Amino acid sequence: MLTAFARAFRTPDLRKKLLFTLGIIVVYRVGTHIPIPGVNYRNVQQCVREASGNQGLFGLVNMFSGGALLQITIFALGIMPYITASIILQLLTVVIPRLEALKKEGQAGTAKITQYTRYLTVALAILQGTGLVATARSGALFGTCSVANQIVPDQAIFTTITMVICMTAGTAVVMWLGELITDRGIGNGMSILMFISIAATFPSALWAIKKQGTLAGGWIEFGTVIAVGLVMVALVVFVEQAQRRVPVQYAKRMIGRRSYGGTSTYIPLKVNQAGVIPVIFASSLLYIPALVAQFSGGKSGWKTWVEQNLTKGDHPIYITSYFLLIVFFAFFYVAISFNPEEVADNMKKYGGFIPGIRAGRPTAEYLSYVLNRITWPGSLYLGLIALVPTMALVGFGASQNFPFGGTSILIIVGVGLETVKQIESQLQQRNYEGFLR
Repeated sequence: MLTAFARAFRTPDLRKKLLFTLGIIVVYRVGTHIPIPGVNYRNVQQCVREASGNQGLFGLVNMFSGGALLQITIFALGIMPYITASIILQLLTVVIPRLEALKKEGQAGTAKITQYTRYLTVALAILQGTGLVATARSGALFGTCSVANQIVPDQAIFTTITMVICMTAGTAVVMWLGELITDRGIGNGMSILMFISIAATFPSALWAIKKQGTLAGGWIEFGTVIAVGLVMVALVVFVEQAQRRVPVQYAKRMIGRRSYGGTSTYIPLKVNQAGVIPVIFASSLLYIPALVAQFSGGKSGWKTWVEQNLTKGDHPIYITSYFLLIVFFAFFYVAISFNPEEVADNMKKYGGFIPGIRAGRPTAEYLSYVLNRITWPGSLYLGLIALVPTMALVGFGASQNFPFGGTSILIIVGVGLETVKQIESQLQQRNYEGFLR
């Protein structure tokens, strides 16, 4: 990886792209530290210190915003509205025929779907910004903090509207910065910003584990976490790169005096075909009853049960529900993102077939059978990886902000691998051009 970056900096146009990407990252990180109007910044800092890593329901969103959510800055919502909008549009593409037709239109249809995603992102940012301001005003954002009710001292409606507008505008700017990286930089812009947001929380989380440790001044716990992190990265890289290659043979066709086809290729089916989406779905679904219980008044039986069983990460019911939801959503997302019948029809149209399998329906059934078999280990792997922070909490008392586990490690490794692949592919293009000249 370091060799690829070093070679890229020696290439003038790639160096410009990398420096442009680094400049956008600096702008993004500066924005995560600028507070919005109407917030008492001193009280926010005091509550962040008192929270000391236990972020409760808002931990996932705070991680995606690079710690900006709990700081209540202009980039507090980060890229979560865009991620949510993208997932919703991807799911609706399967359900709504109009969106499915747009997807098949190529570049023009993709541009239209991207425009819809932007509109939905702004709408979700307004909704989430309003919820965040209401949560901060009620004092529920930090829970037991002594000055939680004094984070937003001005309760006027104009102040609330100003705060929501600032956070919505911040989300629009983040979306624009991500698209700038995609167009003029290296890699996928939204993925890069997500990578930076998560990586920015690592130093503070690691230092908090060191401070909480008791063996040799915390250095033994610190070293253990680093070792576990390296093992986790190696495991995730191994599984993320693993794939089942289904061989495909294309028959020869004679057109005039020329023959076409007769080539052999394969369909790569990844073990973790769903990526990190099932973990995000499962986390979001488990947050809903906890949020409803948090904002409901009074004391009732269901509210007490939810607070005792679905808000504590080390509770057996929470762990079991989280694991089963991840497995379910892994199968669900693979089912809607990979259509064996469509792949079989395309192969049949161009004269392709799987050796030993008849074209058409038997090919679709075979692909479904292979996909189901490799999705089982992929979904179990996702569930176990997502439970690493919980096992760390139960095992040796690490905080719930355990850095090397779950969503964070999957995104970090996935984005890192894809970015390095893009850099290497662009380097190969330039090497080939130089060779031909």
